[in-house]
Amino acid sequence: MTLAKPLAGGLPIGAVLVTEQVASAISFGDHGSTFSGSPLVCNAALAVLEKFLEPNFLASAAKKGQHLKQILTQKLGHNPHVKEVRGLGLIVGIELDVQASPLVDACREAGFLVLTTGKGNVVRLVPPLIITEEELELAAEVLSGSLPTLDGSNSK
Repeated sequence: MTLAKPLAGGLPIGAVLVTEQVASAISFGDHGSTFSGSPLVCNAALAVLEKFLEPNFLASAAKKGQHLKQILTQKLGHNPHVKEVRGLGLIVGIELDVQASPLVDACREAGFLVLTTGKGNVVRLVPPLIITEEELELAAEVLSGSLPTLDGSNSK
């Protein structure tokens, strides 16, 4: 299994995990990585690992994800263009009945970067696990304040 970006908090790093059987069949140089790991990036990866090993860190991230879905549902759910707020942990999608690009543009103009999924009608939120609840509230405010841009959008 190959692993990459999340290992060092978004810095370029790469790793590969193999079974004992595969490990016994390969040797140094049989595999490689464009971003294997400089000392700087490896220290960043150690800092990420230490953070993950803190008691309750992952439970806290899951709790923040629930909070995010709740506040988005409260602040956005009244809008007729919002079909669903869904997600797992801090990976959240806001499904719209129109293309999301006007909302994405309005959020960007407000200083908040969001993306869409491949279909183009789902706003994707993937905040860092260390985000604060105050920052989640601010994100929901920006999204809520940007919703009126969808009223001019008729493309499905």
